[in-house]
Amino acid sequence: MTDQQRHDAGMAVRRQVLGDAHVDRAVANTDEFTADFQDLITRYAWGEIWTRDGLDRRTRSCITLAVLATLHHDEELAMHVRAALRNGLTAQEVGEVLLQVAVYAGVPAANRAFKVAQETLRQEAQ
Repeated sequence: MTDQQRHDAGMAVRRQVLGDAHVDRAVANTDEFTADFQDLITRYAWGEIWTRDGLDRRTRSCITLAVLATLHHDEELAMHVRAALRNGLTAQEVGEVLLQVAVYAGVPAANRAFKVAQETLRQEAQ
């Protein structure tokens, strides 16, 4: 696969998982300084990893939620809570992932993640 094909495949998955509005904002905010980074994440994260057959998108969403919660990346966590819903997870399943985080990454990490997820789910319900 060429870099352009990888980029195109990555952009398609990125749009499916994150939604057109989010991706359109990211693309619109891309400038000379961030262009290489946007290309990297589109080709590598989305075009190489999220397109692989080894795990379905629901599973990838669960892993992503757990890692982001553990690392306290709240803005990315909120974005991926929305993505998880697009990938078929329910709010209850998001909560189950965060309970798993509490056991393996600590209650403070899960406490913070539950707060972020709760607010995100509340916004999505509106």
